[in-house]
Formats: sequence, C-alpha cells, structure tokens
Amino acid sequence: MNLIRITTNFRSLIYPKLNKLSLFRWLHISPIKRNVLSAAEVNTNVVKDVILFKYENPRFFKILNLFALVQFGFWTYLSLTAYETLRDVPIDEHAEKWWERINLGENKYRNTITTVCFLIGYGIIVMSWMYTLKSIRFLILNKGGQKCTIVTYGPFGKNRMFTLELENISCNASRISAPSYIPLKVKGHYFHYLCDMRGEFKNSHLFDHTVGLKRNLK
Repeated sequence: MNLIRITTNFRSLIYPKLNKLSLFRWLHISPIKRNVLSAAEVNTNVVKDVILFKYENPRFFKILNLFALVQFGFWTYLSLTAYETLRDVPIDEHAEKWWERINLGENKYRNTITTVCFLIGYGIIVMSWMYTLKSIRFLILNKGGQKCTIVTYGPFGKNRMFTLELENISCNASRISAPSYIPLKVKGHYFHYLCDMRGEFKNSHLFDHTVGLKRNLK
C-alpha cells in the first residue's frame, strides 16, 4: 500500500511539471515547428504592396564606394607612374644585393608592375560595386502575392530596382538560422542578392512563405 501511495504521489507531482515543460518547449524552443503548423493560415494574396524586409544603411555604402574610388584613382596613378618613369638602364651584374641586379625598367618588369597596379585598383572598385548592387535595401511583396520587387543600393546613391515572379527567386538559408546574411538566388542573375541580418523584417511570416522559400530554379 505504501508503494502504491508513493507511486501515486510521484505521478501527481511529476506529470504536471512534464506537461508544463512540454508547453514551454513548444512555445519557446520550437518556433520553426509552429511556423510550419501555421503556414496554411498565412494569407499571401495581399491586397496592396507590403514591405517584407528593410535595411537602411546608406552612409556605409557611400563611404565604401568613396573609398573604392579613391583606391582606384591611387592605383591607376601608380600604374601610370610606373609605366612612364621606369627606364631601362644598365645594371651592375656583380652587385652584392640580388635586387640591385634587377632592372625594373626592362619591359617585362615595367609592364608587369603597371598591369598589377591597375588590376588591384580595378578589382577593389569592382568588388565594392558588386557588393553594393547585391545588397538589398527593400524587399516588397507586390499586390496579389505573386511578384516581388527587389530594391538594392547603387554605387552613386541611386537605388536599383526590378520586379520578378516569386517562382524565379530562391532563398538558400533560413531566416532563423542565417548568421549574417540571407542569400537570395534570382534566376538569370549572376551571384546572390544579400539580405543583411542587421536589417528589419517588417513581416516575417509573409517573408517565410513567399520570398523565403527555397525553390528549384531551372
């Protein structure tokens, strides 16, 4: 009898706690599961344009592109200087230091230095412009829920925007698990567009069930 009483008391104490723990885990630890369960309740047929994502940081991109222009100018100037000032002059073949035996004015050295300097500057400006053009400023779900407008930053301060069908865009990372950026692949475009996680998801449920879906782009 004592054993039965102890077992009954144990169950009465433990079961409510287990139920509370399960409820707590469902509410706080499993947001993905709850999103899946509520997917049918998300109405993607919006009656007007809805902003899904917003990332306002124009000052950073202005500084980035100004830096790139300065670097491009510097390396281009260095390239021209190397091409125009390096002269083919006689060298001492018996010099002790190895670099004293290198004739930088010789065509192969002069042309190499000129090309490398120009390519460094060109590479800096191309990478900064590509990063700017691929950084999403706004994601807008258009009226009807079948199309999306992507607004990106531009190198000279002006926005760049285009509209496409949702079937032509694929999200390659989850909004919940993405560390820094959410890469979006757009059919017919090189490289991925980037949603910076420092931005604001204005309507996270609509994002998850429209733009945030991974699709097979053929």
